[in-house]
Amino acid sequence: MQKRMGEAVARVARKVNDTVENKTDSLDLANCKLMTFPVGIYKAMRSVTEGIHCISLANNELKSLTSRFVTTFSQLRELNLAGNYLHRLPEEVTSLLHLRAINLSRNRFRRFPEPLATVATLETIDLEENEIAEVPVEKLASMASLRSLNLRANPVGPEVRLLVRPLVPFDLLLSPEEPVPKA
Repeated sequence: MQKRMGEAVARVARKVNDTVENKTDSLDLANCKLMTFPVGIYKAMRSVTEGIHCISLANNELKSLTSRFVTTFSQLRELNLAGNYLHRLPEEVTSLLHLRAINLSRNRFRRFPEPLATVATLETIDLEENEIAEVPVEKLASMASLRSLNLRANPVGPEVRLLVRPLVPFDLLLSPEEPVPKA
């Protein structure tokens, strides 16, 4: 068990070092068994955080994202948090002024993460396979940059199904409605 943990830590350190040394614009920490975002990464990446535009933390075990993460990586354009245990986002997400795409599929959201509705640059929101029943329809309809909202495999209410063009200027992806059983 400790050996596997050590290997996981070493893998994360290698990926962070690669990003810093090569000054790439992305950080891929997918599939690293992370329960939290390692605090040491903030210090290790201090010199390159402004240049990071894409982060993947997909398929980890994250239960939350801190405001420090959001404010440190303020230049993000893409954020992949698919396959975690997230159920809310920090309010500071509203300060991501360049964010174009966020993947929150396969998490534990019961409600649409409302801070996203105020991110003016968002073009794609993926919330597939969550537990979302309610969606802030009016707020979403006013998101000028939004092109695609994926709510497949969510128990959304019937009012969301009424959100069709031309009411909303984006593609709304929903699972097919279950047929009503005949008596």
